[in-house]
Amino acid sequence: MPWLRRYGRVHTYDAPHHRGMAAANDHRGASGGGTAAQGDAITTEAFVDDIATTLAGWQEPAILIGHSMGGLHAWCTAAAHPEKVRAIVVEDMCPDYRGRTTQPWDAWFASWPAEFTDENEVLGMFGPVAGRYFLDSFDRTAAGWRLHGRIDTWRAIANHWGTRDYWQQWQDVRCPALLVEGEHTLTIPGQMNDMASVQRASWTDYLKVPGAGHLIHDEAPEEYRGAVEAFLSALPAGSRGASRPG
Repeated sequence: MPWLRRYGRVHTYDAPHHRGMAAANDHRGASGGGTAAQGDAITTEAFVDDIATTLAGWQEPAILIGHSMGGLHAWCTAAAHPEKVRAIVVEDMCPDYRGRTTQPWDAWFASWPAEFTDENEVLGMFGPVAGRYFLDSFDRTAAGWRLHGRIDTWRAIANHWGTRDYWQQWQDVRCPALLVEGEHTLTIPGQMNDMASVQRASWTDYLKVPGAGHLIHDEAPEEYRGAVEAFLSALPAGSRGASRPG
């Protein structure tokens, strides 16, 4: 956060179903709320609608910086609402998970308690890097840390990705983009590199970070920050659809 502020005002965004147990189905957009069982509340279009509603009152287009699901929603928002997005940063997310589900991890998900009572319990389950990431993400309670949403809904969101692909949305992006992938990625190997090669309409940079996994910003923070700062510093004013500066 502090180093991003030199490039403008910084807003953080919590997606629907990630705003705490009590607000798990809170949508601001026109698609409305609902549960995962209702279907439309967990689609990518519903999330994009919520982001677009958030940006509606802004006078200037935003730079969207997203990790994982946030990266997908960043480029889909840029494709659907090009007037609202100046540039995007996508961290470790690819367009095509068709045929894949969360099934290999479902037993592990089922072992998570709804509330963790001890910091070491979180670090022991998720490891020192991801554990700290989750301690910062979960809701702090008097007794410990509570999940900031419901696992069955998160599972439904991820399984929805396995029913479709997002190549067309990526090809519809017209703003500058930075793609950052970890060496030990959770994406489908090769897809993020392919994203850079097929996007001809705008300036797109691609970086693969050696030794990093899915949480590049935590596992390799200097490399991540360097890439993002170089990208933001090079953005020309009014850069939608711009070519990369020479």
